[in-house]
Amino acid sequence: MQPRTVMRIAIAVAALGAMAYQYERNQQPAAAAQEAPVLTPAPAHTTPTVARSWQRGSFTFKPCELGRPGSGATAGAWCTTFEVPENRDDPHSRRIGLKLAIARSDAQVPDPDMVVLLAGGPGEAATEGWVVAAPEFDEVRKHHDVVLLDQRGTGGSNPLSCKDVEKANADDSSPFTLNLDEVRKDVAACLAEVKQKADPRYYTTTIAAQDLEDVRKALGSPQFDLVGVSYGTRMAQQYLRRYPDSVRSVVLDSAVPNEVVLGEDMAGNLDSALTKDFAACTAVPACKQRFGDSMQTLYQLRDALRANPHKVSFRDPQTYQTVERPLSEFSLAGLVRMFAYQPETAALLPLSIDAAAHGDVGPLLGQSKLLSSDLGGDMNSGMSMSVMCSEDADLLQPRPQDQNAMLGNHLIDSIKAECDVWPHGSRPADFHTPLKSDKPILILSGELDPVTPPRYGQTILAGLSNGRQLLFKGQGHSLLGRGCMPQVLGKFIDKPEPKQLDANCLDQLGPTPAFIDFNGASP
Repeated sequence: MQPRTVMRIAIAVAALGAMAYQYERNQQPAAAAQEAPVLTPAPAHTTPTVARSWQRGSFTFKPCELGRPGSGATAGAWCTTFEVPENRDDPHSRRIGLKLAIARSDAQVPDPDMVVLLAGGPGEAATEGWVVAAPEFDEVRKHHDVVLLDQRGTGGSNPLSCKDVEKANADDSSPFTLNLDEVRKDVAACLAEVKQKADPRYYTTTIAAQDLEDVRKALGSPQFDLVGVSYGTRMAQQYLRRYPDSVRSVVLDSAVPNEVVLGEDMAGNLDSALTKDFAACTAVPACKQRFGDSMQTLYQLRDALRANPHKVSFRDPQTYQTVERPLSEFSLAGLVRMFAYQPETAALLPLSIDAAAHGDVGPLLGQSKLLSSDLGGDMNSGMSMSVMCSEDADLLQPRPQDQNAMLGNHLIDSIKAECDVWPHGSRPADFHTPLKSDKPILILSGELDPVTPPRYGQTILAGLSNGRQLLFKGQGHSLLGRGCMPQVLGKFIDKPEPKQLDANCLDQLGPTPAFIDFNGASP
């Protein structure tokens, strides 16, 4: 997605952020290799055949390959479709199909509880994220099946995507100011597209939680171990609140408390993370000598673009063609925010900002093009707006203290403009009340997370009698794949005792040193 789309629609889509910018590893096991071959009786002189279906509860699954938009990588699984009413208060309403997949355990007889991956966004699909997330669950799958349900409005579950609008905006002929009337116009066009197959009022978190509970019952009523990432942590908490007996344990990766209104403090969170990122650079003499005060340079660049937004040329890192794009304070804020998600890209910020301040925008815009293309294909912007407009938008208010922050109040203004147009679903009265639970719950927080900072995890922990927070030093957003965390996750799911869990191996993690030049950090 180009900067225009990012600032108009995806800025709300990425309110929490995705399981973004992690390494991608091809996972292409043959679907039938997920279990020992089951042979059917055969007459003499014939070759036995491998069973091509698998029964679990009332479901009949068939082998499938799960892919991801923009990638050729796939991962083997077992898939089916589960139908539910779009409007759960009207059983005669439109029926929609939900895509359900199981990544089966390596064990011939898995443990009876099932692990559920709840994807981020809001707007990501679990089955599309699995090809990236699969290595993080290698230890888990030694004893457990993993459930992948595309939340309604995403992936293969009647996605609320706006392909025509995104295609129309692909030339990125946007103005240099954030025009809220244009935001509303784009959202109205998206809504017209979505209404052909869906009523956006019925694509909220709590309705999706009902879908998941119906899936659990149809699977034979196992207990679930919930693993939520980013927005998925909201889904996990809402499901746990409504179906506590259905839950065995919970992992909240990059968690957001129920109390938080999505979008309200994103500007402050970003500036806080950037301050820490740049402080790590100035603490290294070679980095300080090379770049000075990177935060000051960033704000000087922002102020210059505020006074003089203009078009810039750079070489597209995917096509190698020279392209021209508008650069303004709004697009700069979006670019910097994407860089801040992960330590590897955050380490490039001092160098990229310094280059841009001296007239070379290639490093900043080129890397951003890779990141935004990767993220844009994973998101369903209509589903994101259904969540935000139903659950948060009416509570959002511009914050005076953020007026001069990098994001300013532009995110809040954009969300409220979108929700002037997008239909609103209902929100339960207890939706934003703190979580109280005695279930075993493990919270993962990145020290440098620009979206869901560690204090969010501390807020959730206050309501837990059997919880624990793990702080990942020098890390950002989305942590399941970091260091030895896949092994720690496997141990926790096998024996969910958060306070006794040995997670000492995570102490080896630390910050990624800032790049002094494009050869890397200082020696």
